[in-house]
Amino acid sequence: MKISDKQLQVQEVHKTYGKGQSETVALKGIAFDVLPGEFLGIMGASGSGKTTLLNCIATMLKPTSGQILLDGQNISSFRGSQLAKYRGSKIGYLFQEFELLDNLSARENIVLPLSIHGENPKKQEAQLQKLAKQFDIEEVLNKFPSQLSGGQKQRVAAARALISNPSIVLADEPTGALDTKNAKILMEKLSSINHTDGATILMVTHDANAASFCSRILFIQDGVIFHELRKKVPGETQNSFYERILTVMAQLGGGSSNVL
Repeated sequence: MKISDKQLQVQEVHKTYGKGQSETVALKGIAFDVLPGEFLGIMGASGSGKTTLLNCIATMLKPTSGQILLDGQNISSFRGSQLAKYRGSKIGYLFQEFELLDNLSARENIVLPLSIHGENPKKQEAQLQKLAKQFDIEEVLNKFPSQLSGGQKQRVAAARALISNPSIVLADEPTGALDTKNAKILMEKLSSINHTDGATILMVTHDANAASFCSRILFIQDGVIFHELRKKVPGETQNSFYERILTVMAQLGGGSSNVL
């Protein structure tokens, strides 16, 4: 594998909060790579470090040590306009609670990242129509968030995360605020875009059903990678992968390091 083949490289990342007796170590030298077009899941118990990891990649937090490289660039060193450009064009962020602006329509929420960076209106409209069709939200584009269901809100938020054609989409518990039906719809849409458009997605989740749509899963425990699962391609069904995920989750809860 060439370095150029790696979309994201997380290299021995440590993250510590506080000092002295109040010091908390969230990440303990975590390291992994993400390939272009991969759908990677990050799983772990509450407090395992998975959200801290996601926020370091999103540059919401700065690692205590180690490097994070996206497309070969060390994002940990970004400052000012370079950091703003990275956040605005290189990553798309899908939040658990949607984070839509109430005074903007669904259409305006989706194209906001392009509008902020002055993209051509024709490009905005072309991207919007493509994503609206993929997420089945064409009929709600002129509605405001208060007029949308939870599932529609999250699909609008997903379209917004993808509108700038980012290098990677970071999803933080994207099904956490959805019922089972809408969670499945969202994951089917994300999986389809991953397969058809080659979108690279890194998703933090505690939901085994959501995780079963991933091609690979890293399990984090106490700030380190505890285990890795890969979907057997071709041939493994989603149900079979789901059962293997549940097995690892059971072992993770028991603290075992011997997972097959």
